[in-house]
Amino acid sequence: MGIIAWAVIGLIAGAIAKALMPGKDPGGCLVTMLIGIGGGLLGGWLGKVIFGVHSINGFFHLSTWIAAIVGSVILLILYRLTLGRNR
Repeated sequence: MGIIAWAVIGLIAGAIAKALMPGKDPGGCLVTMLIGIGGGLLGGWLGKVIFGVHSINGFFHLSTWIAAIVGSVILLILYRLTLGRNR
């Protein structure tokens, strides 16, 4: 997938992850996109390591979106834990 597709998936997956985990989060669109892009990569890697499947197939494949959202939720949890300690 191209960089623009990763950015779009990242923005949407990050927004879905924030919607699934209510609460205050500092950071705007850029942080959401970075969490989503990182989450997509993390989710794809975890799917490959744990389940032995290639979960990043294409923009319109359900497995791509599930991997990106699950990875985004994991990164959002880590982001909140890290940010919570700094305050």
